[in-house]
Amino acid sequence: MKTLVICSGGLDSVTLAHKVARENELVGLVSFDYGQRHKKELAFARACAEELGTEHTLIDIANVGRQLTGSALTDDVDVPDGHYAEDSMKITVVPNRNAIMMAIAFGIAASRGADAVAAAVHGGDHFIYPDCRPGFVEAFETMQRHALEGLGEIRFYAPFVHRTKADIAAEGLRLGVDFTKTWSCYKGGEHHCGRCGTCVERREAFHLAGGEDPTVYEDPEFWKAACHV
Repeated sequence: MKTLVICSGGLDSVTLAHKVARENELVGLVSFDYGQRHKKELAFARACAEELGTEHTLIDIANVGRQLTGSALTDDVDVPDGHYAEDSMKITVVPNRNAIMMAIAFGIAASRGADAVAAAVHGGDHFIYPDCRPGFVEAFETMQRHALEGLGEIRFYAPFVHRTKADIAAEGLRLGVDFTKTWSCYKGGEHHCGRCGTCVERREAFHLAGGEDPTVYEDPEFWKAACHV
């Protein structure tokens, strides 16, 4: 299955890229500059493509992203600390972000004769992000079947949609992913902050997966209180 992977440079999407490269035919990685407050993650996506020997395409939709206001990822709003499942984390939602990215990726996939677009949406995202839920995956695939009728039949490949972040960490460890070459933190500092929702979720995932977390955190102990460990 010729597969185009949406890759942010984070733990989930880099693991997915390695999984696709191992199990299918990886035809490239596509990343998006949507006006996020830091671009650090994009360098990790490019490095992943280089490691896997595939093309990396960076799509600039920053002008679109500037219209999707109100998120801590795009506006001058503080990124909250704490566990990913807290209500405060809803401030990190960028309205319709995944739907916009997926529509572009499906168009690229059709142009390249690919069979699938892969995205690393997972079960841990369901509480916060409506465009990471199984219903979205199914409905979007149906919509694209109509949109691309006669041009290609592109599958929405989301192998983690019913799995947890810990499952993804375990999969990455199995595949030998070098997690030091991934970036999750929303704050974009020199090291992972260890306090934002995605840092806490990342550290908890390695703990639950029973694997070593090689990430350097500014606050390596905060996750324990946030996760009640």
